[in-house]
Amino acid sequence: MWTRVLDTFLAHMIQRGELTVTLADGQTRRYGDASLGPSVAIAFHDETLPRKIVMSPDLAAGEAYMDKRLTIENDDLRGFLDLTVFNMSLAGEPWYRTPMEWARNAGRFLQQFNPAPRARANVAHHYDLSGELYDLFLDTDRQYSCAYFRDPDMSLEAAQEAKKHHIARKLMIEPGMRVLDIGCGWGGMGLTLARDYGADVTGVTLSTEQHAMANARAQKAGLSDSARFEMIDYRDVQGRFDRIVSVGMFEHVGVPHYNTYFRSVHDLLTSDGVALIHTIGRADPPGTTSPWLRKYIFPGGYVPAMSETMRAVEKQELIATDVEIWRLHYAETLKHWHTRFVENEDKARALYDERFCRMWRFYLLACEMMFRHAAQVVFQFQLTRDRYAVPQTRDYMYAPQEDDTTTREAAE
Repeated sequence: MWTRVLDTFLAHMIQRGELTVTLADGQTRRYGDASLGPSVAIAFHDETLPRKIVMSPDLAAGEAYMDKRLTIENDDLRGFLDLTVFNMSLAGEPWYRTPMEWARNAGRFLQQFNPAPRARANVAHHYDLSGELYDLFLDTDRQYSCAYFRDPDMSLEAAQEAKKHHIARKLMIEPGMRVLDIGCGWGGMGLTLARDYGADVTGVTLSTEQHAMANARAQKAGLSDSARFEMIDYRDVQGRFDRIVSVGMFEHVGVPHYNTYFRSVHDLLTSDGVALIHTIGRADPPGTTSPWLRKYIFPGGYVPAMSETMRAVEKQELIATDVEIWRLHYAETLKHWHTRFVENEDKARALYDERFCRMWRFYLLACEMMFRHAAQVVFQFQLTRDRYAVPQTRDYMYAPQEDDTTTREAAE
């Protein structure tokens, strides 16, 4: 029975290219049209996989790849995810999966309910992994968010530098300004604002590893007086700030807390302050997080739709003075990360094990394909309490060409 349902599902989904599936009993099935796209061959080594894939395709396929219960010819994981994500974005869900999607949507509130203790545990799950792991694939500044490829030939280091300076220009940082960095990571953004722009930075994180490294980096750079990093929830921050920046943290807030988040931004900004919120977003209506991603990579995480984000912004008396949408920048960032991870996979295997490496490769490649073929984008929301706080045109956001060249050369 489940093999027949799987036939229906894959026949509906694979329209461009061909997927060959060898079942656990040795039967081989082909789906799609090889003349319209690439061909990929996979094999099941578990007779329960047809049922599991029909019920939850991303969770079942991800787990089976991790456990080698699903193998790919030549281990072409990139080709497999490229083919399947592209076709799923074209075909959408078949009609018989509609009740399952309704059930997933019904559980959205509980999945994204992140009070402070749960938020702290969720952060630890991902960001308190061995620091050595992140050195294997991130740039030298440990920017774990979308880079900005103003030039497609930029190195990852140069593109991450370009991202930080693009954000700084949007914030119009001036010496002495008090800046709050919500979700400061390993301190790279805050240190850049303190060192290059003369800002007085307070960064907050819930990660023990990030907190320790950010402060150690500040001390080593001689910036401890102007860049301080605290282990505290954004809901507990006190004071007023001229600028607020948050890069790659909003995805961990959860829809039930959007009003609280933007009320915090409002209350922490001075009357003429400016905030810049940089987040992965979805270019389609509100949805749910992939069960595989939620279970293994980002528990409590959710990629917001613009509609649900702006609804909360409007309710908290903030004005959106600029919204910028990056499309393929994150796909290119993830491609760089995956390439670096594969080059260092032996080191990752020594830190963890083979299953972890397969999980991490699946994570990086699946996310890349979501940005290439599905509705994943990056939003940058510039927010203020005062409509006169920023210039009327966007010219100030873009550096002269010679400045960009200097940034690239410095990064390289």
